[in-house]
Amino acid sequence: MLDTTPSGARVWNALELGYRERLKRGQAFADGKVVRRDDIVRFLEAVIEPGDRICIEGNNQKHADFLAQALAKASPEAVHDLHVVQSNIALPQHLDVFERGIARRLDFCYAGPQGVRMARLVGEGRIEVGAIHTYLELYSRYFCDLTPHVSFVAADAADAEGNLYTGPNTEDTPAIVEATAFKSGILIAQVNRLVDKVSRVDVPGDWVSFVVEAPKPHYIEPIFTRDPAVITEVQILMAMMVIRGIYEKYGVSRLNHGIGFDTAAIELILPTYAEDLGLRGKICQYMSVNPCPTLIPAIESGFVESIHCAGSELGMEAYTAARSDVFFIGRDGTMRSNRIFCQLAGHYADLFIGSTLQIDLEGNSSTATLSRITGFGGAPNFGSESRGRRHGSEAWLKAGREQRREGAMPRGRKLVVQIVETFGDGMAPTFVEKLDAWELQKTFDMPLPPVMVYGDDLTHIVTEEGIANLLLCDTLEERVQAIRAVAGYTPVGLGRDRAMVARLREKGAVQYAEDIGVDKRLATRDLLAARSIKDLVAWSGGLYEPPSRFRNW
Repeated sequence: MLDTTPSGARVWNALELGYRERLKRGQAFADGKVVRRDDIVRFLEAVIEPGDRICIEGNNQKHADFLAQALAKASPEAVHDLHVVQSNIALPQHLDVFERGIARRLDFCYAGPQGVRMARLVGEGRIEVGAIHTYLELYSRYFCDLTPHVSFVAADAADAEGNLYTGPNTEDTPAIVEATAFKSGILIAQVNRLVDKVSRVDVPGDWVSFVVEAPKPHYIEPIFTRDPAVITEVQILMAMMVIRGIYEKYGVSRLNHGIGFDTAAIELILPTYAEDLGLRGKICQYMSVNPCPTLIPAIESGFVESIHCAGSELGMEAYTAARSDVFFIGRDGTMRSNRIFCQLAGHYADLFIGSTLQIDLEGNSSTATLSRITGFGGAPNFGSESRGRRHGSEAWLKAGREQRREGAMPRGRKLVVQIVETFGDGMAPTFVEKLDAWELQKTFDMPLPPVMVYGDDLTHIVTEEGIANLLLCDTLEERVQAIRAVAGYTPVGLGRDRAMVARLREKGAVQYAEDIGVDKRLATRDLLAARSIKDLVAWSGGLYEPPSRFRNW
């Protein structure tokens, strides 16, 4: 229904008028733009209206946790039926608002730590899921049909005028801020400290409605830290096959690594295995990834020339600041991340490699299983064919030539790789005849099965058994058998047609370690450039300061 005056004329600034009313109500609990901390719950009850769309900055790492906790304490009589639109559901209070009846509907991207609880709440009817988005998909909807009425963001510092300094962890902030501030929404920032002048203006003060100094620094999760001590020889073998069978073969210079010990193993054998193959300066030069500590040896060895980051990583602040030729560093001397730009850079890169929980016979994969609604984050953007790409590169063109069939229009092809062990946690088979996603679609009344990476976007599967090159499969039957060929002793793997697998091996659609010159005897922890967190600190010259939970010395 359109807002109209008593005369029936259309009101064209209803959002602005509503913003002024909310602002006026909020100012009763603030000194200028600075909200009195002890009044934070009453303040939120004053500026938030029932049915609002609300965005609580909660991404992979940085969280507006103080504001989220305050919202969870609000009265359901005053604040209810909220529609939460946020990328990451990571903290208990993100779901407390649904249990207490404050929020009802949810559009999100990822819910790793809270996946099990979310599945329960959805099953109980307490959460109505709009969709499980990719990061770019949800951000784009902020500027379309899911524009927030009220948003919470987190920043390192603010001044009295509301200028914000986000520090290394800018992450989702620009998307949330612009969509809210330029559509007459209330933007509230929790900050670690109030200062006379911020060292770098990341968000102009006139875009910010209110700020509040939190009682402690906002929560940051070091989710990209992987201890080399935990990396196994199986993961090292798979890393060797990736470098030899994919990175070297295609000349992959621009890429994105997903989170995990599999990709950490790749990073840690670049200065050893890849160096011995003469690949420095030929592979892994430009990356779209957080400043993973396991990349330190590769950076110090001269493999990686530039990294753009979606976020930061606890303990890497001094290291990134000291390597301004590699990372994107501001004039103030600290890094600035940006999840949107990093996602775009990764989408148009030559390769994405990541992991998953289940893969079916067509190569469709998902991290949403019957017991856990994890979500996808950025993997569907990174792990999809970039059909809008028009610039060439060696890897992109070579993959395109492999995929091309006679008479077809020549074009390039992004390499999308899933690296998995044939069995996961609890000896659950990674390869299945049918994804749990089909059952989840029925259980939660979703319009589609929640697939992370579609099979037609996937080019390679790497396991401890070998590599399935799906680009070289001419039929669906060949594709199925190539997947079975690397599925090991899972029921899917045991169903392989050995004669067809032999033919696929002859044409290169299936490759085992010996086919690509990988000596399995070298797949030991001796190949790792760093075998502990302490080794990573040494590689960094003492600049890396790991969180206490990763220190064992």
